[in-house]
Amino acid sequence: MKTIVLGMEGMTLDDLVRIARQGVGVVLTPGAEERIGRAWQLVSRWVDEERTVYGVTTGFGALSDVTISKRDTRQLQFNILKSHAVGVGQPLALDIVRAMMALRVKDFARGNAGVRTETAAAWIRLLNAGLVPVVPEKGSVGASGDLVPLAHVGLVLIGEGEAFFDGRRISGREALEICGLAPLKLEAGEGLAMINGTQAMTAIGGLAVYDAARLARHTDLAAAMSLEVLMGSKTEFDPRIHQMRPHPGQAVAAENMDRITRNSEIISSHRDCKRVQDAYTLRCSPQVHGASRDAIAYAQTVLETEMNSSTGNPLIHPDSGDFLLGGNFHGQPVALAMDFMCMAVAELANISERRIERLVNPKLSGLPAFLVKDGGLNSGFMIAQYVAAALVSENKVMSHPAVVDSIPTSANKEDHVSMGTISARKCREVVQNAENVIAIELMCAAQALDLFTNMQPGAGTQAAYAVIRKAVPYLEDDRILSKDVAQIVDLIRSGVILDAVENAVGMVR
Repeated sequence: MKTIVLGMEGMTLDDLVRIARQGVGVVLTPGAEERIGRAWQLVSRWVDEERTVYGVTTGFGALSDVTISKRDTRQLQFNILKSHAVGVGQPLALDIVRAMMALRVKDFARGNAGVRTETAAAWIRLLNAGLVPVVPEKGSVGASGDLVPLAHVGLVLIGEGEAFFDGRRISGREALEICGLAPLKLEAGEGLAMINGTQAMTAIGGLAVYDAARLARHTDLAAAMSLEVLMGSKTEFDPRIHQMRPHPGQAVAAENMDRITRNSEIISSHRDCKRVQDAYTLRCSPQVHGASRDAIAYAQTVLETEMNSSTGNPLIHPDSGDFLLGGNFHGQPVALAMDFMCMAVAELANISERRIERLVNPKLSGLPAFLVKDGGLNSGFMIAQYVAAALVSENKVMSHPAVVDSIPTSANKEDHVSMGTISARKCREVVQNAENVIAIELMCAAQALDLFTNMQPGAGTQAAYAVIRKAVPYLEDDRILSKDVAQIVDLIRSGVILDAVENAVGMVR
């Protein structure tokens, strides 16, 4: 099995995706194992000394003033997993839960959580065996961390709960038997250390950021293809424009679209036409796409920082031999970034849908109505635009920020929460909606090319068109288009279209 080494720093979104979606395993560095061991020695000593340590020798949340006897410290840790596993809704996707598990192990690797090395090893063994705990999607308020979803992961390690394996839903005990583990006998503080962190929102958000960054590149491609068949100008890609307003994403988007349409016979053919300038959805595409790109880049910075952070409470400090009580479990940084990115990706879909409308509207495109011959008998791409409109409208509803809605919990002890997991979940859904909208634009642009002219488009447009046509044929007569949209979404997610374009014109950033 291929593995990624987890230590103090250095985990990237690419690493997370490989673990979550490609079945890559994880191992700890020797330094991580040493830090975990030193931190556990401190916890064990404090328990022997009957020192007051939150969540180790006390209750949780509003019950933190309740002292737990040395005799009951183990039972306390089992109780926290069971009492906090109150999630509802559909199970989180398998890739999200694998990402959650890897991120929690990454947190352990920093040596601040206070678990034993054998506990960290049990998480790793479960992950590497391909066992995925059943984690209901709803129930986290994003502080103190993602208590509810992480508790459902922890249940499997003590032989409770459920897991997915080879397409089957099995008991936690059977899952442990498959990977040769006995149920964990938790020691002081370990139950809390397993669930007090931001790994659910970070897993969902991290995968959404990765997908959004990939989608932004395809959005540039879709816009470039639409611009060609809508007889748009390349003037809007002139680097001098973007040097005068040097937002980095704007310049990259313009450069991408310029490269994709380079040497286009279509664009050259109308260089001296009477149109003064293009509609905003074409002319301002670098500015709109670029602003979204910059928001996605910001979200990536936040998420990769969170991935390489210690997010529990208490935080054990092996070097000083002490512990610190704080609020690193609070999901505010992730929540704000996810709500911001949610709006940014929604805008990529918004402007794409307006280009789709220009493509299917004969008064705006000069092409056959709804991009099909025998209009009236055939409806062509009429309803594809309806679907895009429905998706962008749905995205607008989900772009309302979750982070502004704090509801106090735990008898007002936890009197401000982030709702960051809600932010991440809705952001993931917005990204998926946007993927479908961009797929519809790509499909319409390819159809428009078939109807338009015998002149050659730009090399990038031609490469994308060829890949699309291998998967989705020209629409001669009405057929079921939902399968075609799904095919194009698969091409976006696999990167096949971009690979072909980059082989033709160089890197699309």
